[in-house]
Amino acid sequence: MIDSHVHLENGPLTFDYVKEFVDSAIAHNIDELHILDHSHRFKEFEPIYVNHRKYKAQDEWFSRDFRNSIYEYLDLIKQCKKINFPIKVIYGLEVCYQRNEEQLIRDILNNYDLDFVIGSVHAIDYRNYDCSYSDEILWNVCDVDTIYKKYFAEELALIKSDIFDQIGHPDQIKIRGFHPSFDLHPFYEEFAKLAKEHDILVENNSGCHYRYNHPDIGLNKDFIEILKKYGCKLITASDAHYVKDVGSLIDKM
Repeated sequence: MIDSHVHLENGPLTFDYVKEFVDSAIAHNIDELHILDHSHRFKEFEPIYVNHRKYKAQDEWFSRDFRNSIYEYLDLIKQCKKINFPIKVIYGLEVCYQRNEEQLIRDILNNYDLDFVIGSVHAIDYRNYDCSYSDEILWNVCDVDTIYKKYFAEELALIKSDIFDQIGHPDQIKIRGFHPSFDLHPFYEEFAKLAKEHDILVENNSGCHYRYNHPDIGLNKDFIEILKKYGCKLITASDAHYVKDVGSLIDKM
C-alpha cells in the first residue's frame, strides 16, 4: 500500500522525526511512503503568498510560517537517502497553486531537485477555503456556486500547467459542507479527461474524512468511477500531519 502525502509540518526537520514517520508507515502496512511539507513552511516560497496576506485573519495564520529554508529540507533529504529503509521512501513538496502565480511557482521550483511535487488548490482568489477563518473571508461573503466554479477552474489550470506530478485532494472544496446548486458530474468528466491527457497522478485522500469529518472517506464515489472510466492514475494518500495518522484509511480506499 502507498501513502503518497505525509507532512513533517508539526515537527523538526530532522532524521529522527522522519524515522518516526517511516516506523509508523511500517506499523500500518504501508510499503511506500511519500514524505513532504507545505511550500509555505519555506521562506523561498514567501513571494507566492503576498496576495494571500492581504486579509488580516489570513495574514495572522501565515505569520506562523516561512520558518525554514528549503535548503534545510534538501539537506535532510540527502541525509535520509543515505539510509536503506525497509520500505520505499521518497521526498517532495506540496505547493499551493494559484493560477495568477503560476510562472512564479514554476520559476521557484526550477531551483530545486525533488522526487515529486504535488500541486493543490487551497484558496479561491487567494482566500483559503478550509481554515478556521474561512467563513469570515470567503464562505459568508461569496456566492457558493461562484466559489465552486472558480475552484474547478483552478483545478483544471493546475493540470494544464504541467508543473506537478500529482494533484492533491481534488474535491476538498466539499469539506466545509457547502454544496453548489449545479451538477458536479460535468466537472468530474472534464477533470478526468485532462488528468488522463496530462498523465498526472490523482489523489484519493482520506484527510477529508478523519481530519475534517466529511462522510466521504476519500474522493466522491461518482468522481472515482469517472476517473476510472478514463483510465486516470489514482494514488492513495492520508494527508497525515502527525505520525499517528500515517496510513489512515489507506486500506479502505
